[in-house]
Amino acid sequence: MIEIVAYNADWPAQFRSIARQLKEVLGSQAIALHHIGSTSVQGLAAKDIIDIQVTVASLDKTMVPLLEALGFKWLSQIPQDHRPPGRDEIPEAELQKLVFTKLSAPFANVHIRVAGAFNQQYPLLCRDYLRSHPFAAAAYAEVKRQLAKHFPNDIGAYYDVKDPVFDLIMEGAYTWAKKVDWSAEKASNN
Repeated sequence: MIEIVAYNADWPAQFRSIARQLKEVLGSQAIALHHIGSTSVQGLAAKDIIDIQVTVASLDKTMVPLLEALGFKWLSQIPQDHRPPGRDEIPEAELQKLVFTKLSAPFANVHIRVAGAFNQQYPLLCRDYLRSHPFAAAAYAEVKRQLAKHFPNDIGAYYDVKDPVFDLIMEGAYTWAKKVDWSAEKASNN
């Protein structure tokens, strides 16, 4: 069941704890670990699932057993992120990822993406934009609450609507990024 909960002040500490474990097993393969998604935006309602992005030089399936040993399940059926509508110029390779989920507390999703790829930069810009724009974050939270209300048991429908709504928000984020000279390299790890 999809449930959107109020912001939990413990989410950053949960991220740091999981990130330490990931760094220990991945070592130098992990160029950076970032807290992403709604739980990374102070005050934003979210599903109680910590999203973590691990930035790597290349996707390497030798990481699968390392994460499985930590209790993560590889979601091999999700080999890439969605392509925003109209963004046909984004190469398929820039959407590829490995994704894992942890189904015990603290719940978490780990997205492994290649440094510099479109899908590696998108969640960092998304996070930083929402951190800087509380009214956009509040509107996004309301979209998620309504989707969870109308599609509580249909994760596919939830994402079919949420993803394009977020693509709309990102158009403002791209303008903001240019204005403030934002870059993924400057993005905080927290």
